[in-house]
Amino acid sequence: MDHKDALRLNTTERYLLNELDPDQLDQFEEHLFDCPECALDLRAVAMFVEQGKTVLAEPATAAQEVRTTQSHKSWFAWLRPTFAVPAMALLLLIVGYQNLVEFPGIRSKGALPEIMPSAAMNIATRGGEVPVVPAKRGQDFSLLVDLPPDGAFSSYVADLYNPAGTVEWSLEIPADAVMNDSLSVRVPGTGRPGGVYVLAVRGVPRDGGIPSEIGRHSFELRPR
Repeated sequence: MDHKDALRLNTTERYLLNELDPDQLDQFEEHLFDCPECALDLRAVAMFVEQGKTVLAEPATAAQEVRTTQSHKSWFAWLRPTFAVPAMALLLLIVGYQNLVEFPGIRSKGALPEIMPSAAMNIATRGGEVPVVPAKRGQDFSLLVDLPPDGAFSSYVADLYNPAGTVEWSLEIPADAVMNDSLSVRVPGTGRPGGVYVLAVRGVPRDGGIPSEIGRHSFELRPR
């Protein structure tokens, strides 16, 4: 699920009201992990709930007392703007309280540290053992890549080939991002099927020449 789908399907509101089916719930929680906009929306609602709890705990206001003394008026009077807005706000608080306060998905993914699955590989070594990444379905993982020492490159380009053999994305890597001839690449896991992938790295010469491939290495993503 991407951000456009989340907006189109009103997924944030449906999540708060516990109206998502299990598949949609998993997809949206995975999306929240990578989408600061949706996460910010949920945090804003949490603050709204806390303020609402404070309001509910306060004694009756003068406006409420006046409304009580004017009971002889039509009961339709509560629909007037003065009373309708706070009434609707309190109604939303009551309906969504159980789901809003706990945020089970956000608490489990965003509040606690976790160990990210990873695989180590020497990009200059062809063949050999194919490392396995045992990630949860939709979970991000990292590739720890060893590069051959070479000061002739100003930067690098990493290309990820999916199991179908096509380039899924390319990542530009500044030379100063490589520490001790190694680097860590974070790979998004959302919507990614299991299978054998290939990471190829090209070096960009300092003289501005055509990038040349340094090496490539396979790894297997094995969802669990």
